[in-house]
Amino acid sequence: MSRAQVLATADRVAAPHIVVAIMGDGSLWTHEADWTAALRGLIQTYLGDDRRAGTRGTYADPGCSYEDDLAESAFRDVTEHRFPVARAWTPEEVLGYLRTTSFARPALFAGRHHEFEAESLRLLKDHARGGVLKENAVFTVLLARRRGGNG
Repeated sequence: MSRAQVLATADRVAAPHIVVAIMGDGSLWTHEADWTAALRGLIQTYLGDDRRAGTRGTYADPGCSYEDDLAESAFRDVTEHRFPVARAWTPEEVLGYLRTTSFARPALFAGRHHEFEAESLRLLKDHARGGVLKENAVFTVLLARRRGGNG
């Protein structure tokens, strides 16, 4: 989606006191841990180096941050809130999560998905400590208002 276009539309149609919230904590593709790096490498051996995105394409870095997008919009008054999140995944939960992503959904594997999942499960079990894979992330919430806005 065009971030600038979404923000321009929000400015045009939303009440004066609207607050725009942009939030997230990345994904296992972007998380930096030994096990996520190994898993990302395995995905790339099957699908190539480019990260898949959407239903047909690859991920294209937007080139600027959400903060930059907001600074160029009507919603320039930004506050950031950061919340540490510690997750414990089982290898099977990671496989379930991967099935829901655009970068490792089953259809991408052209009939090799079962092979990929079996290899992933072995890899994840090798990295798990006590059957658990740790993910320490930060969930970031950007709240943006129009300058001088109430809310």
